[in-house]
Amino acid sequence: MGIIVQKFGGTSVADPAKIHNVAKAVIKEKQNGNDVVVVVSAMGHTTDYLIKLAKEVTASPNSREMDMLLSTGEQVSIALLSMAIQSQGYKAISMNGQQVGIITESIHSKARIVDIKTEKLQKYIKEGNIIVVAGFQGVTPDGEITTLGRGGSDTSAVAIAAALNADRCDIYTDVEGVYATDPRIVPNIKRADTISYEEMLELARVGANVLHPRSVETAKQFNVPLRVRSSFNLDNLGTLIIGVNDMEIYKPVAGVAADTSQVRILISNLPDIPGTAAELFGALAKNNISVDMIIQSLAVQGKNSIAFTVNADDLDETLKILDAEKDIIKTADVSIDKDIAKISIVGAGMVDRPGIAADMFRSLANKNINIKMISTSEIKISCLVERENSKEAIKALCKEFELEADEIAAVKGDLPNV
Repeated sequence: MGIIVQKFGGTSVADPAKIHNVAKAVIKEKQNGNDVVVVVSAMGHTTDYLIKLAKEVTASPNSREMDMLLSTGEQVSIALLSMAIQSQGYKAISMNGQQVGIITESIHSKARIVDIKTEKLQKYIKEGNIIVVAGFQGVTPDGEITTLGRGGSDTSAVAIAAALNADRCDIYTDVEGVYATDPRIVPNIKRADTISYEEMLELARVGANVLHPRSVETAKQFNVPLRVRSSFNLDNLGTLIIGVNDMEIYKPVAGVAADTSQVRILISNLPDIPGTAAELFGALAKNNISVDMIIQSLAVQGKNSIAFTVNADDLDETLKILDAEKDIIKTADVSIDKDIAKISIVGAGMVDRPGIAADMFRSLANKNINIKMISTSEIKISCLVERENSKEAIKALCKEFELEADEIAAVKGDLPNV
């Protein structure tokens, strides 16, 4: 019939029993008449264990050697899953990123895929094999092993689906689809049957941990239909992610997300001269530091202030860069606010519907939640609030935009922390 790419995360292959459960899902798709390529993460908390092990050896592990170390985790799971499939009488072969030909940038720990050589994949598919691929990894043109960073296995799966012109990419997780927010906070939250690439991309960027933004970007770019499904309920079709033009938009807001992984940096008393912001953020960009929300104040007496947010993991590196830019910010004061949460509403239906921002701000004000920063796009509005108010903010916004279901959501497995 066609090619289906499936991706299973670490908790789905955490032990032999779960590996056999994944094998059942893979074989079921093969029995439907499809050719199947499976992308698998490392078992359970293997990656966390390997990182811990490295830091017990050295406080500052070399990024190349970290990629060499972390890439071994997926090799264990792909070999075991191939064995499980073979034990059921089906042909299967495991392949790491280098064997497949997943070519990446020459950047360690968060490389981007630049090409996928499909010759071997096509050969093994024609021979009737189920192919089990190590996610999260690739190789540079000169043969250096790289890893793709957080969410890398999702990105591997979607990129392979695009390269093979697959009919669909199924991302199997611990929950039964994409919910309007974290069901642990709002138990009766609605689950979406369909959601657009645009909405899912924004939700992923602002803290919804179901899919990584890079995987959704790739799916949108190559028009790969994505389905988010449960590893533990194979009969549930979950949530289909497609182009917004293929959807009918009934509600302005599709989801609410919280991101507690960011910190706010305020640089005050900056010289109000042309080029200051360009030099400052240019230095961060050169060091692969992604900046999210940015606000610059009105200049007073030749000075102004810039506030911006970065991922907490990048804070130390960001402060080093700022310290190195003393010629730009020599008279400035730098302060850090770690006690923040970015609360966002997302919806393709927000376009051309006035009053959504006002409804959001009023809903937060009614709960006495103060807003520190605001940023907007066509289909997203984000506010920084105190971290302790994040759950209350989510509940208020879900109620405001009618995202609650009549019954309690049936949620299985572990959910990401908010």
